[in-house]
Amino acid sequence: MKIAYFGTGLLGSGFVRHQLELGTTVHVWNRSPDKARALVADGAVFFDHPADAVAGVDRIHLTLADDTSVDAVLKPLNGAIAASTVIIDHTTTAPTPTADRVKHWAERGKRFIHAPVFMGPAAARDGSGIMMTSCAQADHDKLKPELETMTGKLIYLGDDPMRAASFKLFGNLFIITMMAGLADMSRLAGAVGISTEDAFSIFSWFNPAPMIPGRAKTIAAQDFTPSFELTMARKDVRLMIEEAKRHGVDLGVLPAVAAVQDAAIAKGYGTLDTSAIAKLDGRS
Repeated sequence: MKIAYFGTGLLGSGFVRHQLELGTTVHVWNRSPDKARALVADGAVFFDHPADAVAGVDRIHLTLADDTSVDAVLKPLNGAIAASTVIIDHTTTAPTPTADRVKHWAERGKRFIHAPVFMGPAAARDGSGIMMTSCAQADHDKLKPELETMTGKLIYLGDDPMRAASFKLFGNLFIITMMAGLADMSRLAGAVGISTEDAFSIFSWFNPAPMIPGRAKTIAAQDFTPSFELTMARKDVRLMIEEAKRHGVDLGVLPAVAAVQDAAIAKGYGTLDTSAIAKLDGRS
């Protein structure tokens, strides 16, 4: 097996080193050449130009920055990529441009598969984590043995090319908003004279994680029977913002939450569960 790997930052380098250990021949190229050259010591074959790197390979893998960088790297290579070579993109990209990209390459007789991941560099290095695909079932089945060497869990999301990109954004959205919440929690703790470490010790005896699937299920079912009334949740948000301000601290994300809650209350949802803010998605 011979592959080309474009994008050899922390994540890509982990993937490359793991594949080399499995005996795969790996051609590497990166827009910052030194990052690709560093993999030569591990057995990778470095190329100065991506067109040279794709010669004779079975698959091209990419972990780049965004939609623009994926297109900028790949589109000039149309004539250099063999029809038998599968393009597999692990970059976090937007759903609509991803679907357009699949169509673009299909019209040129090439298979483009989007396979984003939930994993960091360490997981890429040891072949753990989660990888998703959304493509024709036959393509997924054919690639499954090779992709499973890269990840601990391979999830097939169907043949709509937008789905893997969408689910990747869903997951990252939750992670990002969780981190933003932790940052505001740290700010509020500092405002009242409690260290971040001490404040975060709450998670040793209070674990909100089990609530997530249940709350998600009720939102999906549009069941807003109150267990934590929206008006009471809004009151708590007011307390948080006001207490921080008393000590000269502005919270980062809670004011935006308050604005969404106010909009839901103005719609008459105040006596429903706090999750009724989801009714503002334009579909209810």
